[in-house]
Amino acid sequence: MIKFIVPAVIIFLIVLFWEKINEKIYQKFKIKINYIGIIILFLILGAILLLLYF
Repeated sequence: MIKFIVPAVIIFLIVLFWEKINEKIYQKFKIKINYIGIIILFLILGAILLLLYF
């Protein structure tokens, strides 16, 4: 049960605070991370789904 709740909470928090995270990184490194973040999110979701099947 915990293997379903922890990733869901993490993903929810990332989605909830995405603008603040993006703004902080833009101020620090002067890069927008929308595309990089979306790719990383899909990779994490893919890894979670892969682990659930095996």
